[in-house]
Amino acid sequence: MAKPIIEAITGETLPEFASFLAANMRHPRSAEDWASGLQTGWAGVRPNYGFVLRAEGRVVGGIGAIYAQRRIRGQTENFANITSWCVLDSHRKWSMPLAMAVIAQPGYHFTDFSPTKVVAEVLRFLNFKPLDEGVVVIPNVVASPLRGRVASTPAQISRSLSGPALQVWQDHASFPWLGHVLIGEPGNWCHVIYKRGRLKGVPSARILYRSDAALLDHYLPRLFWHFLGCGFLTTQVERRFLNRIPQVSRVLTGFNPKQYLSPTLQASDIDYLYSESVALDL
Repeated sequence: MAKPIIEAITGETLPEFASFLAANMRHPRSAEDWASGLQTGWAGVRPNYGFVLRAEGRVVGGIGAIYAQRRIRGQTENFANITSWCVLDSHRKWSMPLAMAVIAQPGYHFTDFSPTKVVAEVLRFLNFKPLDEGVVVIPNVVASPLRGRVASTPAQISRSLSGPALQVWQDHASFPWLGHVLIGEPGNWCHVIYKRGRLKGVPSARILYRSDAALLDHYLPRLFWHFLGCGFLTTQVERRFLNRIPQVSRVLTGFNPKQYLSPTLQASDIDYLYSESVALDL
């Protein structure tokens, strides 16, 4: 068997990688949907769409990458979010060199928010750090007093935000699988982004982002009231997003932890904006 080669995914080879994912990933997505999701990016310059493993001219594996440039604690930071990692069993031993090709790119912080157990082990070997994988499940019980207000329509949200907060909304408003709501008071809003789903067979809202942990804690009852009105019986939020855990809740653990690799950033600097978590409906 000839030694496979690793090459960057370009605009010309992206459709081929997308077809490979459609044929081999467990998520029921078309090649067109994979390509569209991987074309999402928020970087000034995109170096590639990830890397593929090619044997005798055929794609036998690959890792997608979504790039973004963000302001973190007043500094401009470049991110590469690893996604859609898939290697055929016949070439599984090349998974490590494939991953190393991605993280060999200088000047980036790297994240992986959907690692399988095998991928998570590879990432740990490459010195990735785990994020707290605990998820707090809270019943959407209406409590009183209900402090604060809710803004949930696109027009309301656009009018209520400004500056970088408005930019976050504008950059994520086009994804139909994301829900957005503001809780708080005019001029002092917490922006919550969530996905609709089910947990234990009942409708549940899974929070992907909150702009302010203190405001989220303060206005949680108002958020529960809003979610209940939307038909969600529970709310799921990662433990690390909360300053305090509500008394009436349950913490789920045992997940493959999301991971990141950075010489300067801390876990508190990592969220799921501008990544596969929002760009792909997985």
